[in-house]
Amino acid sequence: MRSITLIILSAIVLAAAAFAMEVTVETQSPGSGPAVNSSTRYSSHVTLYIKNADGTKTPAGWSTRQTDGADRDSPFAFQPGVGLIEGWTEGVLKMKEGERAWLSVPSDKGYGAREMGRPGGGGFYIPANSDLMFDIEILGKEGQDL
Repeated sequence: MRSITLIILSAIVLAAAAFAMEVTVETQSPGSGPAVNSSTRYSSHVTLYIKNADGTKTPAGWSTRQTDGADRDSPFAFQPGVGLIEGWTEGVLKMKEGERAWLSVPSDKGYGAREMGRPGGGGFYIPANSDLMFDIEILGKEGQDL
């Protein structure tokens, strides 16, 4: 009986660890457009946060939204899989045009052990081994009337 309990507990721990490494997408408002694909460039509004161990989030100093600290609204253009962190691509490919969502990216699918930006101000900063949260809205295909 004891060995069965240990096997079950081990399975639960492994499942929890695997889930912690998953990219998750939590829809804030659904999109009515087609699904995002890897062969198209998109325009988006994004605000980046560091996801803290207690589930809270801390602004990382990068946003394309004036309401979140940017000088002006300035959409970010991207193509999934091209010059992006793995977690961003994995997450946006689960979204539709027009959708706004919280995209949670574990460190190993973000920047991993690399520190990004400058600590202490002067732009964005992401400490090494940070889990990330993006508040992202896929506005539509780049160049189309938004």
